[in-house]
Amino acid sequence: MTISGILVTCLIGLFVGAIAKLLMPGRDPGGCFVTIILGIAGAWLGSFLGQFIFQNPGYAAGVPMSIVGAMVLLLLYRLIFGRKS
Repeated sequence: MTISGILVTCLIGLFVGAIAKLLMPGRDPGGCFVTIILGIAGAWLGSFLGQFIFQNPGYAAGVPMSIVGAMVLLLLYRLIFGRKS
C-alpha cells in the first residue's frame, strides 16, 4: 500500500466508525474515541480482507468494505468488553 492509500484508508475509517455504530443498534461500552479507532481499524481490516479476497496487493478498502470491517470489530468489541452483569 502506498502512503496515499494509507491516508485514504484512515480518512475513510473516521467516517466509517460512526456509520457502523448507527447500523448496529445497542449500547457500546466505549465512547466516541473508541468508535473512531474501531472505524480506522475496520477500514484496515476491510483493506486486508479485500486484498485477500480479490488477490490485489494494492487494494484499499472503499466505504462498503470498511463498514463491514468496522462492524465486525464493533461486534467483537461488544462481546469482549460488554456488560459483565
